[in-house]
Amino acid sequence: MITQDTICALATASGIAAISVIRVSGEKSFEICNQVFRRKNIKNNSNNEFKSHHIYFGTINNGDEIIDEVLLSVFKSPHSYTGEDSIEISCHGSVYIQQKILELLIDKGARIAKPGEFTMRAFLNAKLDLSQAEAVADLIASHSKSSHSLALDQMRGGFSSKIKELRQQLVNFASLIELELDFSEEDVEFADRAQLSTLLTTLKTEISALVNSFAMGNVLKHGIPVAIIGKPNVGKSTLLNSLLNEERAIVSEIPGTTRDTIEDTLTINGVTFRFIDTAGLRDSFDEIENFGIERTYQKIEQASIILYVVDIKETSVEEIKEALKDFERHIESKTKRFIIIANKTDLLNKAPQHFADLLSMEIIYVSAKRKENINLITDTLLKSVATENTTDTTMISNIRHYEALVKTNEAIHQVEHGIANNISGDLIAIDIRTALHHLGEITGEITSDEILGNIFSSFCIGK
Repeated sequence: MITQDTICALATASGIAAISVIRVSGEKSFEICNQVFRRKNIKNNSNNEFKSHHIYFGTINNGDEIIDEVLLSVFKSPHSYTGEDSIEISCHGSVYIQQKILELLIDKGARIAKPGEFTMRAFLNAKLDLSQAEAVADLIASHSKSSHSLALDQMRGGFSSKIKELRQQLVNFASLIELELDFSEEDVEFADRAQLSTLLTTLKTEISALVNSFAMGNVLKHGIPVAIIGKPNVGKSTLLNSLLNEERAIVSEIPGTTRDTIEDTLTINGVTFRFIDTAGLRDSFDEIENFGIERTYQKIEQASIILYVVDIKETSVEEIKEALKDFERHIESKTKRFIIIANKTDLLNKAPQHFADLLSMEIIYVSAKRKENINLITDTLLKSVATENTTDTTMISNIRHYEALVKTNEAIHQVEHGIANNISGDLIAIDIRTALHHLGEITGEITSDEILGNIFSSFCIGK
């Protein structure tokens, strides 16, 4: 897949801006740019020698026509992002200027880069491993402190180092097993089966921890889904508006106003929460409203945290308990967190008679209308994330990595089964190779054109 073509692309967002950056990479980068760039105050530019990690001021010219005054940042191989000779042209952000410079570069021998081709070249030239390359896209797409931290840690090699360490331990034993096969007729055993069993137990523990971290890593990357549910007219939409501090949802005294889900995000202390206001849960003969109620149950299933809103003045403890049982019947996952939001405290003259019975439940008393105690909800949401140790452990957020680790664990289980049943070394070696294969897929030590195509096709063209 390594190509000798010189590629170019707009690296900044398309459209009008103060400044735009055009990237050029490949063995003819300097030759091509020399044909269109003239350094300021230098008469003869034809034999100009670019120095690595220098910035040059001058003009981009089409013959005698000046297109723009620009800065050229020069990076010589192998000390560049792609590992190739590279240049970044910083020009004014006119769409006309952007297109004209790209046309000139193409006319002189470059071609437009494919999506993710700069980062793919960085991977192919061993500047990044595959998981680090994927983290580049995650870093660009990060929308909160938590998703940024996850992507940055992975891009800097935190996750890669962990995988390579695990893989190397297994490689050491695999080589001994393979050596045994060369002396199969002499019945010698180079790999201590007891030590191998101990190693496999350690690997399973560490890989299982990574697999289990995916649930939290994935929601931190994409935002933690929080469903706001309850009967009609209990104040769900008002609560959403209070949480977001804007009039996002229509509020009405008419039951069944919200017939579809309304979603919006809020970042609290670096963690993004995706709030979903749902249709009120009740028996209805309205076909459209029933579609909304059906979608409510779908959103409950997708949510990590559920805010069950009740009218504290009108709702009994028995009704709350029965509703929670009903949700359990509809929901397969047992890991969801239910938080009861007792709303409309502004309508109470005194504590409700069933107040004592509610103390055993996780309940927050609020007035969404007056925005009272809304901070208690946000504090509770943050604590629900903080209970997961997200700061000191390696965490995965990529479904490809998750699937590879699951398959690795399955292969390790097969190796353990083989050792326990005293099967031959050649069969154990096959299962060890399978585990090594899946670990290698994560960092790109083992890959295919199809996998690379799928990964890098999701990148923007200039990256």
